Amino acid sequence: MANAPITIFIDADACPVKDEVYRVAQRYGLKTYVVSNAFMMIPASPLVERVVVDAGPDVADDWIAEHVAPGDVAITNDIPLAERVLKAGGHAVAPNGRPFTENSIGSAVAQRALMEQLRSTGDFLGGPKPFDRNDRSRFLQALDEIIQKERRRRG
Repeated sequence: MANAPITIFIDADACPVKDEVYRVAQRYGLKTYVVSNAFMMIPASPLVERVVVDAGPDVADDWIAEHVAPGDVAITNDIPLAERVLKAGGHAVAPNGRPFTENSIGSAVAQRALMEQLRSTGDFLGGPKPFDRNDRSRFLQALDEIIQKERRRRG
């Protein structure tokens, strides 16, 4: 595995940082899969591949979870997918730059369950704050750090 290339998977539906991922992946020469349940434009590059899955809940997540290998990187806001990626030995980072880790995923899963419970009772708690350029900057930094760390680990 030391010489195996790092692969990036983008949970692409509603992902606001696809262009940033393309640039970082190009700089490092990393294969990137853009996984969605609808056609999306992607750069004309042999390093970027579009994967269109059937419509349905978690179909894109399932595809990513089935293909991610140890050390690969998934870009997702989906906490259950992030948990699956971590269990497979991969790295997961949200588009706002928040890395999901073995230490943080448990609380993220619990918070998600709590929020679902509150929403189901009709309590409106609002959504996440709007995505901004600071989120984009944090994301770029987090993605670069993850790739650098994984490249050092692999030698």
